[in-house]
Amino acid sequence: MSLPPLSPEQLAKPRHFELRMSLIFFTLFVPLGTHLPYFPLWLQAKGFHAEQIAVILAAPMFLRVATTPLLTALADRAKDRANVYIVLVAASLVLAAGYFLPPTYAMVLAVSLALAVVWTPHSPIADSLALSGVRRFGSNYASMRKWGSISYLCANLAGGFILSATSAEAVPVIIFVAFAAALAAGLIAPRLGRPRRASPLSASDIQQSAPKLLNAYFLYFSIGVGIITASHAFLYGFVSIYWKSIGISDSVVGLLWGWGVVAEIGMFMVFTRVFGSFSVVSIMVMAGIGSIVRWIAFPLIWPLGLGVAGFFAVQTLHAISVALVLIGLQKMIGETVAEERTGAAQGIAYFSNGFFTAVVTLLSGPLYDRFGVDGFFAMIPIALIGLALIGLAARSAPQRRIGG
Repeated sequence: MSLPPLSPEQLAKPRHFELRMSLIFFTLFVPLGTHLPYFPLWLQAKGFHAEQIAVILAAPMFLRVATTPLLTALADRAKDRANVYIVLVAASLVLAAGYFLPPTYAMVLAVSLALAVVWTPHSPIADSLALSGVRRFGSNYASMRKWGSISYLCANLAGGFILSATSAEAVPVIIFVAFAAALAAGLIAPRLGRPRRASPLSASDIQQSAPKLLNAYFLYFSIGVGIITASHAFLYGFVSIYWKSIGISDSVVGLLWGWGVVAEIGMFMVFTRVFGSFSVVSIMVMAGIGSIVRWIAFPLIWPLGLGVAGFFAVQTLHAISVALVLIGLQKMIGETVAEERTGAAQGIAYFSNGFFTAVVTLLSGPLYDRFGVDGFFAMIPIALIGLALIGLAARSAPQRRIGG
């Protein structure tokens, strides 16, 4: 697939490109690093029960898997993707203010649905800008993107200490201020014009390339990865609520979330040296087994008297159950998908992860309502289904690149 030539303007590298993109990534992940661990605590503090919390968390997931590819495709066709990014961040800031309104169930659900539409495309559009810099100017993607991981970790830790000093009421304030900072960073986003390749998760790229990716190996693998990822939905939705219910402070909750991110970063650092020679199927089997061990261990930590130290130990498995999944999926795409179809492959994998995670999140509310922390045991068969699909993928593994 031939690419359109670069114009002289596109060949001109914007001043401080890497610094400006690093700032965008840093501010982009603070709202997410606050929302994931602490938003359920705010919902509980507002009197919502577990089933309502599950719907508020899951409904936006169903919506965003449909809307995000459309908005990233729109960004690709715009005069400059940075302008679309700024509009979406500004819209996120305005909608996040909706959490300051009287928190009725209908109001919070409506705000969460609307916010998901404009918030989720931030990351793929920022990735698209950064990757254009990699292709045109030889910029280092990892050196820019690492600031997103650093800010996510900082948000986990700082959020816990802020909530410990105040209360869960601070969560919407933190998210609102974080979006304001993201908007300020977006205003200085480098202008690069239209991309020569579709943005990650772009609908146009998926529509053009998906038919050539729909083979047994890719489908089994992508769905298996999506289901293993979905087995984490109970953790993301209700573990903070559980930790608080047994008397663990907000600051320690923040440290526990942060430790999982540290473990994930550690895996990224040692993966090539330790796991680089393993096949993608072996990597995903290890990830699935790590998930199962995690779901067995979580309900047993407190009854066995292992205390907070036990939870830190289990959170270390984030390096296996999450980081290996992320790396293994990219390794599979890199080894078997032709370069011109990687964007579509990412989009299909994103849909699989998002859809199955939304389904399991929706089920997690009734599970937590009825079984409490023992609901983790229900995640074991889900991870096993994912492992079975990875096994089916192994049986149909291609001997050459897909479409290559």
